[in-house]
Amino acid sequence: MAKEKNQRILFSSKEISERVNELGKEITRDYDGNDIVVISLLRGSFVFAADLVRSIEVPVNIDFMITSSYGHEEVSSGKVDIIADIRTSIEGKHVLIVDDIMDSGFTMSKVIEYVEKKKPESIKVCVMLDKPSRRKVEISPDYVGFKIPDVFIVGYGLDYGDYYRNTPYIFTFDD
Repeated sequence: MAKEKNQRILFSSKEISERVNELGKEITRDYDGNDIVVISLLRGSFVFAADLVRSIEVPVNIDFMITSSYGHEEVSSGKVDIIADIRTSIEGKHVLIVDDIMDSGFTMSKVIEYVEKKKPESIKVCVMLDKPSRRKVEISPDYVGFKIPDVFIVGYGLDYGDYYRNTPYIFTFDD
């Protein structure tokens, strides 16, 4: 896809790669001696999750959950639907939930509440982007790629109108 004139790159593909590798090392250190079940929240986190699990050096079982709270809007609706559940049994296992971005916290709060009912040993959260200024729920991720201000971001798995997920960097539109 051609780079549009109104894009402002926030994180280059090199910066993203370096940070994802650092996160993988942190997670490897924290889970040393244990295996983990990574739950990637689709669709936004699939690019990040794929890169992240390749940088984790403990045994990883990966599964996917589909949630929806945005539709085609730029802000969360506040209503979170779990569209597709994981297939892996996580009872007694260490779980790492991976998402592209945490802003309001509604989605992650709902997912954690849902996953807790499956009786895992532990639950931690890793997000590529954290937008704490938009938080509506008291929740903080355990691992964060980058903290960002309140701007609408696109690329590296994050979409705008179902496009741009394949862009290898993260950008915002300058109006």
